[in-house]
Amino acid sequence: MARANDDVAAALEEYAELFAMNGGDAFRVRSYQKAARAIAGFPDDITTVPVRSVSGVGEAIAKKVEEYLERGSFRQLDDLRKKVPQGVRRLTRVASLGPKKAVFLFQELGIDSPEALVKAIGEGRLDGVKGFGAKTVENLLKGVEHLAEHSARMHTGTAMDLAERVIASLPGAERIAYAGSLRRMKDTVGDIDVLAVGPESLMDDFKAQPYVAEVVASGEKKTSIRTAQGVQVDLRLVPAESWGAAMMYFTGSKEHTVHLREIIVKKGWKLSEYGLFDGDRVIAAATEEEVFEALGMEWIPPTLREDGGEIAAALKHELPELVTVKDLKGDLHTHTDLTDGIASLEDMVAAAAARGYSYYAVTDHAPDLAMHRMKLEKALEQRERIHGLQKKYPKMRLLHGSELNIAPDGSVDWPAEVLEGFDVCVASVHSHFNQSRAEMTRRFVAACENPHVHIIGHPTTRRIGIRPPVDADWDEVFRAAARTGTAMEIDSFPDRSDLPADLVRLAHHHGVKFSVDSDAHAVPHLDNQRFGIGVAQRGWLTADDVINTWPLKRLLAFLGR
Repeated sequence: MARANDDVAAALEEYAELFAMNGGDAFRVRSYQKAARAIAGFPDDITTVPVRSVSGVGEAIAKKVEEYLERGSFRQLDDLRKKVPQGVRRLTRVASLGPKKAVFLFQELGIDSPEALVKAIGEGRLDGVKGFGAKTVENLLKGVEHLAEHSARMHTGTAMDLAERVIASLPGAERIAYAGSLRRMKDTVGDIDVLAVGPESLMDDFKAQPYVAEVVASGEKKTSIRTAQGVQVDLRLVPAESWGAAMMYFTGSKEHTVHLREIIVKKGWKLSEYGLFDGDRVIAAATEEEVFEALGMEWIPPTLREDGGEIAAALKHELPELVTVKDLKGDLHTHTDLTDGIASLEDMVAAAAARGYSYYAVTDHAPDLAMHRMKLEKALEQRERIHGLQKKYPKMRLLHGSELNIAPDGSVDWPAEVLEGFDVCVASVHSHFNQSRAEMTRRFVAACENPHVHIIGHPTTRRIGIRPPVDADWDEVFRAAARTGTAMEIDSFPDRSDLPADLVRLAHHHGVKFSVDSDAHAVPHLDNQRFGIGVAQRGWLTADDVINTWPLKRLLAFLGR
């Protein structure tokens, strides 16, 4: 369920960005960014506690937050929005183009949008401009293309928050659920489909909600609205007796449904949102299971409905038993406030124990990511604190780990004798994203071949809508991972979802094992595991394929502890 924290944090992030674009003091920019992260990661709803109780939120910021909670904005943010056109703010979303360069392009060259940037490059207006060499311009064009591909879509986390908010706002529904690509847990979602059983008055209730900015279309059985963020949500009323057929029909995907219809047509039947029919006779409609059974299939989980072989497998009753959130016994990639996390070690461990985990790894950043000022002394001190906490949580094994940085040559932080002291090492790429395919491939292979690296973290490094994936020969990387027994991570942060599902299937084909991790930087982030599991399911993974579903003894053997 979406919290006010996320909206407040987004407003503070926007203010920090606009403040920086207007030449604001860097220290104040960082203070607002820090406050935004603190509020986003605060475990309680910000509307239920005093704002000043959040660590990192001082008096000036607290007043802005209180004004935002009253009216949905604050005066200083309104003023800055007037100074910087929306198109210029969109420019900052282009990979490798920060606030200062965006403002420079606007003030010096009149470039006020990503589209205007492409036009200016085509006209040669950036030729010879300092800081905009040939390689930079090439990367900017790629960044604009990537932004265009994703600007009309939102990542799963944003979509899920909105869908759950819509569902919670309509208590008059007898039955209600989201369908479409969100139900299939796709990485990105264009719009949101919600189905409901209930009275027609639900439509009026829907249109009256505070998240509605515009009513696009309104009828007795379907209403479409658009939120202030431009997201369209469709609410459909369906008969209770047709619930299963409707969910099946509106879940898709298009390719899956077309393939299914080919089978249905050969039988002389037809499928609609009202049921599976033989002429006028209803064969099945109430549940999806009944419809699939009538077609001689086992029920196909929504996450597999992409026409990727699931129909043939369902006809043979050979679908895999997909991994679920309930299968997870621990989390192997998390952070604390020792580096870039928000919550303390004690709070993160307590939250993990509350989830009933059998084991939990703390993997703060290593020293090569200099911004976090990590030193060996700090890591060793944290290890002692973990040993002390272990006595408090005897039912959950605490693992002391590190998220290492994979350097351009494939090496990682710290010498072997230091790495041997960690229970688990996650190695990730955090820089030099534009290496050539051959260089990036060698970089990953070298990391896999390091005997102290257990997991490759967020392997493609992508940030959905912000940064494209790196280029590598993934077949070669996965062959190396399978050979060395290195797990590939599925990072559950919804703006990462990394590895993506198509690469999960490829890695699985090569015999690679996986770790589905939250990469949590705050207590609420632990809940992101459901998104990672969605990716794992789309990659056809079972619990046996995921190392953090294994019993502790088997996991420790994998880690060599």
